[in-house]
Amino acid sequence: MNQLKSHKSFISNTVKTFASAGFAALACSSGAAEISTDPGDYVALPPGVNLGIVYYQHTEHDAYYVNSNKTQGSFKLVTDIGLARFVHYMKIGDYVIDPQIVIPFGKVNLNTPFGPLAPVSANGVADPIIGSALWLMNRPEQQQWFAVSGFASLPLGNYDPANGPVNLGENRWKGIFQAAYTTALGKSFMLDVVGEYAIYGNNNNFLGLTKKQDASYGVQTHLRYVISPATYVGLSYYRDFGGESSLNGISQNDRMNNSRWLATLASFVTPTVQLQIQAGRALKVANGAEDTNQVNLRLVKVF
Repeated sequence: MNQLKSHKSFISNTVKTFASAGFAALACSSGAAEISTDPGDYVALPPGVNLGIVYYQHTEHDAYYVNSNKTQGSFKLVTDIGLARFVHYMKIGDYVIDPQIVIPFGKVNLNTPFGPLAPVSANGVADPIIGSALWLMNRPEQQQWFAVSGFASLPLGNYDPANGPVNLGENRWKGIFQAAYTTALGKSFMLDVVGEYAIYGNNNNFLGLTKKQDASYGVQTHLRYVISPATYVGLSYYRDFGGESSLNGISQNDRMNNSRWLATLASFVTPTVQLQIQAGRALKVANGAEDTNQVNLRLVKVF
């Protein structure tokens, strides 16, 4: 138990493999939003439109922080995550909704020993996410939208309790809630502001211990420049707070206060196929693994 306590932030924070329930790609590192949105994700599409989306994310973590201090020794965590997502836009009364399902999968590698864990890897399917957004404001002529959304992460993914945080599944339920406002800024710029709140069920077998976690919350902003009707570039900023965890009732002092940036280029290569590439890294990490290199790819088919 003393060994676990001495590396408590790593145990509680190292890997969070969550799908974006219709948004960017994933938040595979500690201290990241549960659902990381992309520029324009909360623009409502017409009812009847379907989206089939495939994502890939490669992230390298070369440092680990506890109370804003970098830990001594080598640290290397690499994640290669994909996800398949289906979205259907429809109307209920006067409101547009987009029920969807996301199936994440991939591989997580801890390449260096750290704390109680030897080098270890996990692969397979992660916890699926289901949910929907609801647009309370949908003004495409004025280019203004406001939506609220709710998602549930289902504890169905591959999980080995001996691997602790190095898992695809999390062995617990999660509820993720967002509110988002999107508006035009002049003729060529668009702004998205998203707030998030997440709650967590208990994991009753985390290295043989019971893991509990406080609610987390965050803000995500996206500024994009529309080059043409088919192409845009964007810059995103993510800030996340809270989410302190405990193991068998012992606080892990691992509260998030983390930030990161991401640059985006997206273009429709045909009228119904969009390609997107993103790159970014962490700006500040109070507790957890630092994203030192992240590349995301996305393919969208509209039908």
